[in-house]
Amino acid sequence: MIGQKNKSHIDEALFQIDSVRHLTESTYVLRFSRNGMEFTPGQHLVLGLPGSTELREYSIYSGIHDAFLEVLIKEVDEGLVSRQLKYIGPEESLEVRGPYGFFLTRASNPPPGGILFISSGTGIAPFHSYVNSYPQADYRLIHGVRSINEAYDSGDYQRERLHVCTSRDNTGNFEGRLTDYLLEAEIEPHRDVYLCGNSNMIFDAMDILRARGISQNQIYTEVYF
Repeated sequence: MIGQKNKSHIDEALFQIDSVRHLTESTYVLRFSRNGMEFTPGQHLVLGLPGSTELREYSIYSGIHDAFLEVLIKEVDEGLVSRQLKYIGPEESLEVRGPYGFFLTRASNPPPGGILFISSGTGIAPFHSYVNSYPQADYRLIHGVRSINEAYDSGDYQRERLHVCTSRDNTGNFEGRLTDYLLEAEIEPHRDVYLCGNSNMIFDAMDILRARGISQNQIYTEVYF
């Protein structure tokens, strides 16, 4: 991820934790004070416990009009920070740096054809921030997960604009991988396309999109791992 500063950019500061909202056994939303920070959807923060040398990047999950900041975090076995923040208590302190990034900069002035968002797992975070910030935007969102319980906060999107692909059962709109759905889905040729999630999904999806007539200059990516 490439750094971008804005007028409320913070090199390092302590913010107060508000809550931890658990979505699944391993995934949660961390909410903390905003302290006047300004950001654009698609930017990320660098977070960790105060004084720790272990800090990690997380995309902002909340909207630009919210009074708080949120990030969507998946706990992973080798992830020290994701495990630490899962059990942080209300009113404890969090070290915050940022915001950084340019991922959805062009989406703030989308083309007439609208926007297609494609995400896997917690890669939906920047798109959640965008939709909460601009609820009237012309977007479609395809979310690839294992089962429907990982379609995080799906009620925050217009139902007709969200399509959930579930790879391990038939609880979503499409049974199979997100990339399988892209092979047969109707893809409007004039939409800008934003992809966020794991690298394998992104590379495979880009190949499919290009083969289906989407030009490279319409495609923007943010790789999580």
